[in-house]
Amino acid sequence: MPGTHHPSYQPLADLFEACLTDGTEAGASVAVVHDGELVVDLWGGEARPGVPWAEDTVVQVWSVTKTMAALTTLVLADRGVLDLDAPVSSYWPDFARDDVLVRHLLAHTSGYAGWTATLDVPGLLDLERSERMLAEQEPWWEPGTASGYHMVDYGHLLDGLVRGATGVPLSEHFRTLVAEPLGADFHLGVPEEVLGRCADLIPPPPGGIDVSALPEGNLLVPTLVNPFLDPAIWNTPGWRRVSVAGANGHGNARSIARAQSVVSHGGEVGGVRLLSPATIDRIFEVQAEGVDKVLLLPVRWGIGYGLPHPSSAPAVPDGRVCWWTGYGGAIVVNDLDRRVTVAYAPNRLENHMTSSPRTDAYVRTAFACLEAGA
Repeated sequence: MPGTHHPSYQPLADLFEACLTDGTEAGASVAVVHDGELVVDLWGGEARPGVPWAEDTVVQVWSVTKTMAALTTLVLADRGVLDLDAPVSSYWPDFARDDVLVRHLLAHTSGYAGWTATLDVPGLLDLERSERMLAEQEPWWEPGTASGYHMVDYGHLLDGLVRGATGVPLSEHFRTLVAEPLGADFHLGVPEEVLGRCADLIPPPPGGIDVSALPEGNLLVPTLVNPFLDPAIWNTPGWRRVSVAGANGHGNARSIARAQSVVSHGGEVGGVRLLSPATIDRIFEVQAEGVDKVLLLPVRWGIGYGLPHPSSAPAVPDGRVCWWTGYGGAIVVNDLDRRVTVAYAPNRLENHMTSSPRTDAYVRTAFACLEAGA
């Protein structure tokens, strides 16, 4: 198992090695940044059959991508380019509704959890077309009154907003404002020269969502099937190259922890300040709490991140903590009280929406190590 770790994190290293050895993992990476230091940086297993997971291997982390899109948007707000309380339409002229605010997009409360008109994957990857479709439709519920997870279109909504405000795509702002200043090898849209470093995703075993058991009129199914992201496309260059900034960001645990540690460290890490304390405080303003209309689970949403909740995040500690996870198991947890960010990025997916035993074990063990070494 390559990598390094502080001795106080030996239990986390032991857990990771055991999961690689017994086949729980195919390939993965785990990282912890504490007080500005990379105290855990582990990787191992296979990126693809016969290809070892290397130090610079990157993998699609599904909705952990949303934390990068949100962070970029918050940086633009911190710089006065966006106002979190302003109508989206003030920046995105094509957006049909004036009662949807910027913070509604960031907190999954806009009512735009998916596309109303039928959309296929090529249409999804045509960002300007699929964003225009969202801008022209009506919300699925009254904006700001409840959350409904913006599962696939989160990045489209923020890209439309940011592109309208600046003339520059969200992915470009992420690269220049976040990834490059922080030295984070994370990509919203994989460049040609990085494609060869991508690990292939392995779909989860059968037995995930039982659609027949869902209540009639639920919003989960419309978000899942329009469009349906068939596993056959996940590992293709055509999918990887385009920035679907709510779902297909590629990185590893080190790059996730590096980028997101700017949040857990109060807006500044490694001498790079991206957020003011006032903007950090806004992350923790509760925008919605209760059963999410799409996830059908109780969730507490701040601005751009999930906040601790015992049902949706049993392993995430209480306190001044913000987090989010990705389909299959990837996760990032930012703890501002303890100035720590924990990240995990696997290529073998589990039946995981917001929580699962494998991911929870890494998170619990990482925080137990932190406490033991404090």
